[in-house]
Amino acid sequence: MEKKKDERSGLSESFIMGVIAIVFLLVGYQTALFVHNAAVTKIVAGRDCPDTVYICPKDTGTYPERAPVRSENEESGQVPGRRNARHDPLAEKVRTQAPRKKVESFRFDPNTASVDDLCRLGFTPKQAQSIANYRAKGGRFRRKADFAESYVVSDSIFRRLEPYIDIPLVDLNTADSSAFDALPGIGGWFASRMIEYRTALGGYSHKEQLLEIYRFDKEKYDALSDLITVSPDYVTPYPLWTLPADSLRKHPYIGNMETARAIVLYRENNPIAAYTIKGLAEAGVLSYDSSSRLEKCAIAVPQK
Repeated sequence: MEKKKDERSGLSESFIMGVIAIVFLLVGYQTALFVHNAAVTKIVAGRDCPDTVYICPKDTGTYPERAPVRSENEESGQVPGRRNARHDPLAEKVRTQAPRKKVESFRFDPNTASVDDLCRLGFTPKQAQSIANYRAKGGRFRRKADFAESYVVSDSIFRRLEPYIDIPLVDLNTADSSAFDALPGIGGWFASRMIEYRTALGGYSHKEQLLEIYRFDKEKYDALSDLITVSPDYVTPYPLWTLPADSLRKHPYIGNMETARAIVLYRENNPIAAYTIKGLAEAGVLSYDSSSRLEKCAIAVPQK
């Protein structure tokens, strides 16, 4: 009888110790889970709401996180922006795999937006990477409609993001030949002609001047007119009233030394108040065609 009592007592003590051990395990597990979830929440919060501001050189290629933002710093070759700092690879893995609870809408260029920014806009990591792969192979979104046609861009996402898509236009006075070459219907030959004509004009005053380039027809112009611009900030008024004859003759609308000398002669024999394109035409210095073209150009105001 005494032996059975001791066995029951021993069994009871073992059971109690087991329960205590399980309780400690559960408490430890819950604590570890809480710490893990808190760490993940902190990492994901930093991913979804970056608050680090960077000023990066435009020409280093070290600004992949966000499309450039125009500001006064552009003239100094710097681009301000908002992005996450670099983190430990394990933290980056958590940032990538954790689902996003917040979808944002902000201005972006689909040709430069990073994978992280595309995810913030509502794309899955796989969809965002697909867009990045398309660009890496030479693909380019010239218009908003091009982005809508991508197979990973659903109609609902495009409708939400359309007002925020910001694809910069190609400025005829600042673009290089590679930017011209990338326009639809423009290859290396026309890109070179566009640069040469810009130099001859002293800068484009309006987009339609492209039609004056040899073999640059209206069909070609219509295919890209909505992709180009002539920013007033980059138009240098042509110094018609101060250049010597040997410089004037190089302008496409003047074209020869005889007309150039006639302009200089007109300036020498007329008051500054008469320095107008209309005055040159009425004096027979310029033909109707040349005067009508020059009237559409930015001409420097004559100095008194």
